[in-house]
Amino acid sequence: MSRIKEHPILGEPVKGREVPFTFDGKPMKGYEGEPVAAALKAAGVMVHRYTKKEHKPRGIFCAIGRCTDCVMIVDGKPNIRTCVTPLAEGMEVKTQYGVSDKKEGIKDETV
Repeated sequence: MSRIKEHPILGEPVKGREVPFTFDGKPMKGYEGEPVAAALKAAGVMVHRYTKKEHKPRGIFCAIGRCTDCVMIVDGKPNIRTCVTPLAEGMEVKTQYGVSDKKEGIKDETV
């Protein structure tokens, strides 16, 4: 298991209760209140989004909410910085394609 023990901005996480969430439709578990990115990393997920032009994978980079490498679609909202967003029970987390202020980051599965 690969869990982040201390965050440079958020400090040492207070371990909440284990809660279920989904990543791209797959059931996962993490600790309530830990950053979504930490729960994903602990589960072995390293890619959070793909760049729009070249479709290059991106994941955790700065881990303090300053860049956009970890943005994902969380509960239907694109561009959520998962490195500083606390995990909550039942969250629906999805890989994002590109970065935009619109819902362009949501991949249309019918294409």
